[in-house]
Amino acid sequence: MYEKILVPLDGSELAEVALPYAEELAARLGSEIRLTTVLTADGELAEGQYYHLHQFYIQQMSEATKRRAERYVEKPEGKEIKVKSAILIGHPAEKIVDFADKEDIGLIVMATHGRSGIKRWALGSVADKLLRATTRPVALIRAKGARPDLREKAILNMALVPLDGSKESEAVIPYIEKLASKLNTEVFLFHVVARVYHVYAAGEASAQIPYTDEEMESLKASAQDYVKKVAGELKDRGITAASDVRVGAAAEEIIRFAEEISADVVAMSTHGQSGIGRWVFGSIADKVLHGGNTPLLLVRTPGVSRD
Repeated sequence: MYEKILVPLDGSELAEVALPYAEELAARLGSEIRLTTVLTADGELAEGQYYHLHQFYIQQMSEATKRRAERYVEKPEGKEIKVKSAILIGHPAEKIVDFADKEDIGLIVMATHGRSGIKRWALGSVADKLLRATTRPVALIRAKGARPDLREKAILNMALVPLDGSKESEAVIPYIEKLASKLNTEVFLFHVVARVYHVYAAGEASAQIPYTDEEMESLKASAQDYVKKVAGELKDRGITAASDVRVGAAAEEIIRFAEEISADVVAMSTHGQSGIGRWVFGSIADKVLHGGNTPLLLVRTPGVSRD
């Protein structure tokens, strides 16, 4: 599932905030790290110095990444950390997606902003395009507000997993379960119950009447039963798990709760609009990404088109 981890770099320090995550994951999971950078203009190729600059940069980053990752290996005689690199030529998002498919990458880890360095391709827009095009899991690390202590502490002590009651939203569970089993991550399952209204029509006029407190409590109780059930299944498989339910707007409550429990990552499916809450994970994920500072692990629901 995580045999190969890809980290796209653009030569900027902002883009490199993704490296601590890849380094520790590779050491804990026995994964191979692939670093890539992208030449984006024919003019650069004509001037060989730019290619050599990319080559020097990616080689230096590969050596440093391997050295840092090996510090996480628990036993000196443990499996060697493999770090490989590649220079791609073309449009960054397109080439990264193609490379990930060709190399059967299990996880793409990248920063969501970064606009300095060798070529200055904007990682924010690249991440957006990549998310729409790839079917592979993507971990997005916000460069702005990134924690300065990442290399001194475990990166995934607490994972927040929002669910909406649908099988589509649960597509992320095997991915976070794999991480939790290797990194001793505590998993917090979370459901947001949207405020619901009765709609009454009289001729051409209509009125919305909020659900009573009793009706909302009934919805909340159903949601609590659901997340407790999923948490119980994780516990049965040896994962430390807890659950909670809140009422409100999904994205805002996820961001708020992630900060409340000091989550190290929010892991969620990028599709799912059935079940208790009936909220669409694509738009919710986008709001959580742009509205919060917590890293985001996104898993596309199987069978969902790239279009």
